[in-house]
Amino acid sequence: MKANSHTHVRKMVLTALFACMAFVLNTFVYFPAMAPFQHFVDVVAAVFLGPWYACAAAFLCGVMRMLSGRTIQAVAGAVFGPILGGLLWRKTKNIYLVWVGEVVGTGLLGALASYPLMTWFYELDVGSPFYYVPFYTPAAMVGGAMGVLTVLALKRTGLLQRMEKELAG
Repeated sequence: MKANSHTHVRKMVLTALFACMAFVLNTFVYFPAMAPFQHFVDVVAAVFLGPWYACAAAFLCGVMRMLSGRTIQAVAGAVFGPILGGLLWRKTKNIYLVWVGEVVGTGLLGALASYPLMTWFYELDVGSPFYYVPFYTPAAMVGGAMGVLTVLALKRTGLLQRMEKELAG
């Protein structure tokens, strides 16, 4: 088996672990229309896995949350932050920009994407496409900040570099 294949398998396994971790954490800590631990996991996953695997983890968690009775917001609000944060990490290696990507991706783009979906699928017209922004943005800010602190702690101890090296094979 090639090293690249090993890396792909490792990233798929870690994607599933991040999805499950976000699901379990969001089950225990829940606020109406807010999932701060999703954003915590999004930031950490964006750093370790990059934008596409992190998006897959967020999508999988969102689907599990929908199967548990949540609305389509669980998916629509979750996928833009890890993509934007992961792309910013890939380009700059700046953890604070990952946080900005998570907040803008989820707090604005995810909130705006949720409006038409909630209208179409649930016939819930709240009057403004910006209605969900005040719900999504604080959760993304707080959860994303927890992710940043976690990555900074891992970096300070040298574990981040070791874990990234191990993940790369």
